Formats: sequence, C-alpha cells, structure tokens
Amino acid sequence: MKRRLGKYKTLFTATFLLSAFTFGGGYVIVPLMKGRFVDQLHWLEEEEMLDLTAIAQSAPGPIAVNAAILVGWRVGGAPGALVAILGTVLPPFLILSVISLCYTAFRSNPIVAAALRGMQAGVAAVIASVVADMAGEVLRKRDGLATALMAGAFAVSLAFPELNVAWVLLACAGVGMAATLLRRKEEP
Repeated sequence: MKRRLGKYKTLFTATFLLSAFTFGGGYVIVPLMKGRFVDQLHWLEEEEMLDLTAIAQSAPGPIAVNAAILVGWRVGGAPGALVAILGTVLPPFLILSVISLCYTAFRSNPIVAAALRGMQAGVAAVIASVVADMAGEVLRKRDGLATALMAGAFAVSLAFPELNVAWVLLACAGVGMAATLLRRKEEP
C-alpha cells in the first residue's frame, strides 16, 4: 500500500511539474513526459509511450491531458489516471485563476507583455518543428494522396486565413474516407 501511494505521489509530482513549467501545449509536453516516464522512471517502454502518444493525439481533447490520462492509467489504473489528470490540470487552473484576478495589471505591464511576446515566438518555433516532423513523416511514406492533401490543406489555409480549420479537417477526412472505400472496393 505504501509503495502504491509513493508511486501515485511521484506520478502527481511529475505531471504537476511538467504541466506547470511547460509552455506550448501537448506537442511540447509529450517529449518531456517520455523523458520522465520512459528514460528516468522506467515505468514505460519507448514503444509503449509512442503508442500512448498516438492514441492521445487521435482522441478528442487536449493532447497533454489525454497523454497524462493514458500514462496514469498504464502506471496506476483508474486511480493513476485520476492522479495524472489532477496533476496535469491543476497548474493551468491555478495560473489562470491568479492571472484573471490580476488581469488589468498584467495587461498594462510592459515586462509581462514582452515576456508573452517572447513565449509566442518560442511556441511558434516548437509548433513549426512539430509540423516539419509530421510533414517529413508523410513525405517518407510516399503516399501521393496524403502528400496532396497536406499540400492542399496548407495552400487553402494560406489562401483563406479566415476559413475555420475544422472545415479543412472535415474535407481532408472526407477525401481520406472516400479513398479508403474506393481501395476496399478494388480489393479482390
């Protein structure tokens, strides 16, 4: 029992600290989770973490929370998932609560404004890196349709910046489903 409580405490502390000191969302926190839970604590294998990340990306909701739920479940079952959720959600909740109380002071403070501009640049760089990695993976597969959809979605997003990205995603999903159905019909 003591060992299990110690594991839950470590899980909470790890997810809390990762969530509290990571800016940029899930695509930034997932590699840090891998470093903590695979490389340092050895609770998961690298392949297992990749599988959990893929599931977290495909599930609705924030990827950081989804990944924490899956890691927590894998490490400690339902109580582990609850501990991981709490550890992941609590820091942003507390930070946003404090910021909302002091919003007018933060809004007009030039130092805070400069720090936020700097963070935007860092987050943009991390997101650009993730996009480049994902695009590289699509190009390595040499799937003409996937490459065309990626290029088309990028072009449409540039040409029509006011267009809601959900429509682009739905259109790509529709084309992907149609192509899959056509391939299945052609199979003997």
